[in-house]
Amino acid sequence: MATSGTYVTEVPLKGAAEKHYKKWKSENHIFPDAIGHHIKNVTVHEGESDSHGSIRSWNYTWDGKEEVFKEKREVDDENLTLVLRELEGHVMEQLKVFDVIYQFIPKTEDTSSCKITIIWEKRKDEYPEPSTYMKFNKSLIVDMGHHASKA
Repeated sequence: MATSGTYVTEVPLKGAAEKHYKKWKSENHIFPDAIGHHIKNVTVHEGESDSHGSIRSWNYTWDGKEEVFKEKREVDDENLTLVLRELEGHVMEQLKVFDVIYQFIPKTEDTSSCKITIIWEKRKDEYPEPSTYMKFNKSLIVDMGHHASKA
């Protein structure tokens, strides 16, 4: 059995958790303009842009490389949580499982956080762990957080 693991981190945010959750759930179309240094394009293939079970592709730049991430989305409005289950893309060349979970957590009236959990399983033990993708996801949350706090 290949190596698997889970990474977890929490990113502090200014503003209400609901506001940040809404951007991530329903407003992916603004990402290329808001954080174009990371996200180049978001395309919805199936479902509505904010619906449970929708499928979309993300064209992004990370570590100087253009990559693609095609995911199926799970939406949990009650817990302000999005699960992105990777279906195909660059990450899946070395991984069998790659799920990214964003949970937006209220802290005070003016602050919140995003708990990021990445669950992964390698195809072969000799492949490297995908730790750089946690750094990437953290930078997405931070940069979109700055954009959301200005809006």
